[in-house]
This record gives sequence, structure tokens and C-alpha cells, in this order.
Amino acid sequence: MEEKRLSDLFPSMVERRRHLHRHPELSFMEKETSAQIAGILRELGIETVVNVGGFGLVANIRGELPGKTVALRADMDALPIQDEKSCEYASLHPGVMHACGHDGHTATLLALAEYYSRGKAKLRGEIRLIFQPAEEVCPGGAKSMIEEGALDGVDVIYGVHLWTPIPVGTVASAPGPLMASTDEFFIDVQGRGGHGGMPHKTVDSVLAASALVLQLQSVVSRSVDPLDPAVVTIGSIQGGTAQNIIADRCRLSGTVRCFREETRELIRERIHTLAISTAEAYGAEAKINYMMGYPSLVNNEGEYRRFMNVAPGVFGLRAELSPKIMPAEDFAYYLQQVPGCFMFVGAGNPDKAAIYPHHHPKFDIDEDAMLHAAGLLAAMAEAYQNEHA
Repeated sequence: MEEKRLSDLFPSMVERRRHLHRHPELSFMEKETSAQIAGILRELGIETVVNVGGFGLVANIRGELPGKTVALRADMDALPIQDEKSCEYASLHPGVMHACGHDGHTATLLALAEYYSRGKAKLRGEIRLIFQPAEEVCPGGAKSMIEEGALDGVDVIYGVHLWTPIPVGTVASAPGPLMASTDEFFIDVQGRGGHGGMPHKTVDSVLAASALVLQLQSVVSRSVDPLDPAVVTIGSIQGGTAQNIIADRCRLSGTVRCFREETRELIRERIHTLAISTAEAYGAEAKINYMMGYPSLVNNEGEYRRFMNVAPGVFGLRAELSPKIMPAEDFAYYLQQVPGCFMFVGAGNPDKAAIYPHHHPKFDIDEDAMLHAAGLLAAMAEAYQNEHA
């Protein structure tokens, strides 16, 4: 990995990232973002397939030396959040902003497209660049891109997330499970409505739903091994129209996060059982809509060791073991198909107002992190190719 050549591309990373930040697009709606990326790749003379799994793009750069096929992935969708930053690159689209760093991921991968397209003489094998739509919303874009051939012939895959919870200059990952699976559920409790002064003539759906909220808190505390991380969260409860009317229907919605498939299935079964039995205990009926989302993201242990070996040689980065975290990532689908590693690249810096958590209205990154991310991805790809030469 040639740090000087990458560093020379840093100004264009910043320019492209800020343009994307001004013009964010929501999941499954990344039409203009995709078109812009395709235009840049065409200018670089890179073979590109568009509209893969939606607005996804797959770009292939073949080196002049024999070798394997290494895939690098960036997501490119934004979030339905109003940008509250005061800066010249704030979102121009009301209610939509890049509040998770995907604009930086895309700008990083575009810099690598330029880096590799101008260095084919020294490049072993093939670099496949995957620009993915819709990471933020299930079912996500990774699965559909895989179904349409994005990973065909790929030997290994790497991805990064610019991450403000850790400081710029630090990178982190972990062997095995790193990020949780994510499932969603909606429970409709059907009772029998009536007058608030005559409760004995009704079946109170709000009362039954409230009891169910408390029962669901026992799933993790009493059904899951205490050494096996898991979360069941009730995010909303909606029922009733007035203070003197007993509601005939009440809806709960929530999310489940864990790391083991056995635990995932156990929690799903317990939620079904508790919903039905608790509602029946109050004379009501429960209908459950349970949606399985992204699986747990599981890094290949050998590729994690590669990360720990190469990261300290990239712009002087400090490599750390990351704890498991409960946010989810559909990069997990790629890792179910081929070996690889997902890595966090520190993007937090109080001196540059990069202090807000992901999905916050004032979220921003230290843009130096993009250069670190590009260097890390290039170093991982080069180390893999050299090992298999």
C-alpha cells in the first residue's frame, strides 16, 4: 500500500464526501447517488455493472499480475433525520441526512477506485468494488446484491465503518461475532372496547398490552444464558383515542438483538408464547408479526488476525480488540458467503465537533478517518494477495 499515492487522493475524498452529504438519499432511493458513482467510475475507465440489487454497483479492476479476487464494500444510503449542523456541507434535503457515515464510506471506495485504476501494473488479481444501497432498512441491499452475483468468484471481502465512538487514529475489530442480529416484531392485542366508566363490560387491550410489556422484560433475564448477550426492547405502545374510552386494540412494536442463532430462535419462541398467553389471561387475543432481519456479523478469525497484523503499519494506526456491539449490519450476509473482516475506523474528534453518536441530527466525522479507512482496506487486500501469490 502506497501511502503517498493515497494521501494525494485525500482532497478528492473530502470533496466527494461533502457533495454526497449535501445530497443524501434514503434507502432504496439512491438513484442520483448511484448515477454519480457510475459517472466517476466511467471516467476512470473501470468496468462497472449498474442496478445490481436495486441501485447497487459492482466495479471490477483487474491487475496485470495473477492473483485472487478481493471485494471491498461501501454502503451509500442516508437516514430520515433533519440535519442540524451549521456547516457549508449540511444536507440540502429537508428531513434526510447522512447521519451514519455512509457518505464517507462511498468517498473512500471511490478513492480506492482511482488508486487501483492507476496502479494496475502492480496489482495482483482483481479488486471488486461493491457500492451497496439500503443498509439502513431491512431487508437491506446486501442480500439482493449477492443474489444478483455481486460475490460470484470473490475469494475474500473487507468492509469498514467510520465510527465516532472511537477516536481518529484508532481502528478496531474482533474475531467471530462482532455485531448483533436484528429482528423486529409487532404485536396487536385485540380486546373489546367500551365506556371508561363501565370496564366490566369490556376487555381492556391497553391493560393486557401493558402486562405484556412487563412480561417481555423477563425473556432475557430469565430465559437467556446470562453470559449470552441479548436485548429485547419495546419501542412503542399505541392504543386508545380518549381518556374515557377503553380501547379495543393496542399495538406493541419492538426489536430483538443477539449473537447466536439458537438464542435468536429461543427469544422468538418466548415472545410468541408470552404474547398469546398474556393476552388470553386478560380475555384478549394477540396477533404477532415477527420479522427476521439481519443475522449476526461474524468475522473470519484468520482475517481478523490479518487486520491486527497490518493495521499498525497503516498511517501509524492503533489497532484494538472491539467489544461486541448491539447495532446490526447487513455486511453479515457477505460474511456468510465468503471469508472476510469488518472493521471500525475511528472518526471521533472533539476538536472537529465529531462527538455526536451515529443517527444523531448533528452527526459528523473527522474526515481524516477516510484516509485511514482507504489505507486499511488497501493494506488488507495487498496482504491477502501476497499471502496467496
